[in-house]
Amino acid sequence: MTGGFSFDVTHHLDGARGRAGVIHTPHGDIETPAFIVVGTKATVKAVLPEAVADLGAQAVLANAYHLYLQPGSDLVDEAGGLGRFMNWPGPTVTDSGGFQVMSLGAGFKKVLAMDTAGLADDDVIADGKTRMAHVDDDGVTFRSHLDGTSHRFTPEVSMRIQHELGADIIFAFDELTTLMNTRAYQEASVERTHRWAERCLAEHQRLTRERGGRPYQALFGVIQGAQYEDLRRGAARGLAELEVDGRTFDGFGLGGALEKENLGTIISWMVDELPERKPRHLLGISEPDDLFAAVEAGADTFDCVNPSRVARNAAIYTADGRYNVNTARHRRSFIPLEEGCDCYTCTHYTRAYLHHLFKAKEMLSSTLATIHNERFTVRLVDRIRASLKSGDFHAFRDEFLGRFYRRGAGA
Repeated sequence: MTGGFSFDVTHHLDGARGRAGVIHTPHGDIETPAFIVVGTKATVKAVLPEAVADLGAQAVLANAYHLYLQPGSDLVDEAGGLGRFMNWPGPTVTDSGGFQVMSLGAGFKKVLAMDTAGLADDDVIADGKTRMAHVDDDGVTFRSHLDGTSHRFTPEVSMRIQHELGADIIFAFDELTTLMNTRAYQEASVERTHRWAERCLAEHQRLTRERGGRPYQALFGVIQGAQYEDLRRGAARGLAELEVDGRTFDGFGLGGALEKENLGTIISWMVDELPERKPRHLLGISEPDDLFAAVEAGADTFDCVNPSRVARNAAIYTADGRYNVNTARHRRSFIPLEEGCDCYTCTHYTRAYLHHLFKAKEMLSSTLATIHNERFTVRLVDRIRASLKSGDFHAFRDEFLGRFYRRGAGA
């Protein structure tokens, strides 16, 4: 691979597609499998970058759409790039804005277990939402959620924005469909995403030459195809073989809305068509059962806003399941959020204190709960990686998930 970016596979999971390895970037290494903490607007909500490093995060992912609107990718460029702007010294990642196209267009959030029984509608839109994005073969026109102004993303615009943001890993612009779209629309969308990927490769090369002297940014192609095996395999094979002026993708994003019960199977379809020597990033998952399934199927890295999002609503992850710390039972509970946890919150504060902060609507509640949930998720994937290397993956998976999802579990 090119200019400070490469990937080494160091271990394979017996009898499965899973592997461990190391992604090398200009700003440091990422040991895989790894959970990439999400800092959508160049910040992990409520948490200092230094605390994100302390909880063990290896890299941070930010969002091109949001940073384009505010403060502007040109400003981030002038500041020296995303990492310098937010005082994060390690590897950085930006997504393309494709997710926001689906979210703005149909009003749906990223839902793995989307209930699509009896539904197939290309004009589907979430209840109470107004369509704010419109897709055509050249790109997407959308209205800002901040002020209603009109904007347009094309593959070339997304590449320019992400080059200005300066992340170590960037993603090709893609169209994210919902599971409710018809088969015919999914087929057309996969073809459109492939054409956009080709344009992204060309523009990425042009911008890399134009902005010479800067650290190389690895470009990942994003695979769509919803729940259809032939579309997933065809899309993966097409992106793996795509070459523009001698350049291919540096890695791949496993994208799209996914059926939770078929998560591992769908990932395996894509992985089977991808080159072994390039990394695979699964966009938008963090639940423990999904992480184990994804690693076993061959995904290398993951990102998700969920650990921090639910933390701000007092939901706490533990090895015994999830619980809400703002309920009455924790008002006089002078123990850590999770016994044995090594995070800053658990080594300094009690459930009773977090209960008080949430009830008093103090901002510190979000900070302390987020630190714990992000540490829980990062540490879980670290332990998955260690179990894969030691040959104990399946035993660890069964023990962990059996305890986490045990009936009546929850601290």
